[in-house]
Amino acid sequence: MAHCVTSVQLSISCDHLIDKDVGSKSDPLCVLLQDVGGGNWAELCRTERVRNCSSPEFSRSLPIDYHFETVQKLRFGVYDIDNKTPELGDDDFLGGAECTLGQDFLGKSDPFLEFYRQGDGKWHLVYRSEVIKNNLNPTWSRFSVPLQRFCEGDSSLPIQVRCSDYDSDGSHDLIGSFQTNLTQLQGTPVEFDCIHPEKQQKKKSYKNSGIIRVKVCQIEAEFSFLDYVMGGCQISFTVGMDFTGSNGDPSSPDSLHYLSPSGVNEYLTALWSVGCVVQDYDTDKLFPAFGFGAQVPPDWQVSHEFALNFNSSNPYCSGIQGIVDAYRQALPQVRLYGPTNFAPIINHVARFATQAAQQGTALQYFVLLLLTDGAVSDIEATKEAVVWASHLPMSIIIVGVGGADFTAMVELDGDGGPLRARSGETVARDVVQFVPFRQFQNAPREALAQAVLAEVPRQLVSYYKAKGLAPHKAPVIPAKDPAPTPKN
Repeated sequence: MAHCVTSVQLSISCDHLIDKDVGSKSDPLCVLLQDVGGGNWAELCRTERVRNCSSPEFSRSLPIDYHFETVQKLRFGVYDIDNKTPELGDDDFLGGAECTLGQDFLGKSDPFLEFYRQGDGKWHLVYRSEVIKNNLNPTWSRFSVPLQRFCEGDSSLPIQVRCSDYDSDGSHDLIGSFQTNLTQLQGTPVEFDCIHPEKQQKKKSYKNSGIIRVKVCQIEAEFSFLDYVMGGCQISFTVGMDFTGSNGDPSSPDSLHYLSPSGVNEYLTALWSVGCVVQDYDTDKLFPAFGFGAQVPPDWQVSHEFALNFNSSNPYCSGIQGIVDAYRQALPQVRLYGPTNFAPIINHVARFATQAAQQGTALQYFVLLLLTDGAVSDIEATKEAVVWASHLPMSIIIVGVGGADFTAMVELDGDGGPLRARSGETVARDVVQFVPFRQFQNAPREALAQAVLAEVPRQLVSYYKAKGLAPHKAPVIPAKDPAPTPKN
């Protein structure tokens, strides 16, 4: 059987060897041994001895036959040679390393980048990239850093970029570095020689240890939620309430829809907690409110999208109190039934959000609050609706009322990974926030509002940023505002 054998020349260099000689540096030599089995090692070859040097770069390479089909275990030993005998037992051992030929010498680097800015006579780390495993031609992901952190808003401030080879024990090896500034980086595409200073000093023929190419670098305004609100963006708040039979007979104290002597229940408490915060961001305070899962008069057909005020042409209620009043009036007029379908109301709001999206302005964002007692029945249709909503100026808040199994709600929330519709399409962004009400039952009212509304500002900003839409009345950004970010 023929075997593929290739002769390999190993070039050896060392850094910062210990000094064993008194009054001078060591005189190192490197010996190469190979595992021949049974715990025995056989010497293959040696480098020359370099006199009085703690960081030698040996000129004599070490030849070895490389066999692809076998694991070749190698051992490198470095000795301080102070006599003329060929034996190494009477020489000082300075250190060594073991590896396999295929893994360590024919492998590739695991490079990553670090960006430092100069300040107070020091270099301060501002960004570290991901590690690209086993790759000599890596492409790192784009990243964003606040301008103030990146260069203190000064485009001429020196920036040092270091490229290193990752090691799991933290002893990363420098591949090379270069200095630049934001002005140079913005002249993209631009290339920089990656220089290892010690290699440059040792070899006159040394050019670089590679080239770093910066494909794009730009300053972008990073608008906040408040910027959009101050720019005229209105939050259109819609409520959907669960009237399915699993809530229990509203006349029974065990029902989640039972109104206590004070006129409240879990549904209304949750509505007040969330609604009182959201209503401040809508100037007209007119909110459409719907019920789902009930038989409604006059034909007693099951409806998954009926107006709480029974006026389908004008389902708007005046303020949160108007929603509460409509709910109290509707409760005795409907028959709780089922199933629990979310898709109709989500799609209803999505149609309005689609119209707003077509305007190409950051003036209207929709928040749908769904109050429900149990698992969603039309899960696949709901996933499709959520995926559609993720492309629109829209967020969905689900508050679970009662103590039912809310596993499906957690799935919609996307905590286990991006939500995927049956078609295979995933959500464009996270738009669903689910919170079980009873976790906050004994907490202050504002605690629930904080939990369910915490994601809305981020979701709003992420939508308008993805669409490239600035606030309608964009605030003036000073030259050194920390919000803009360079992208490399």
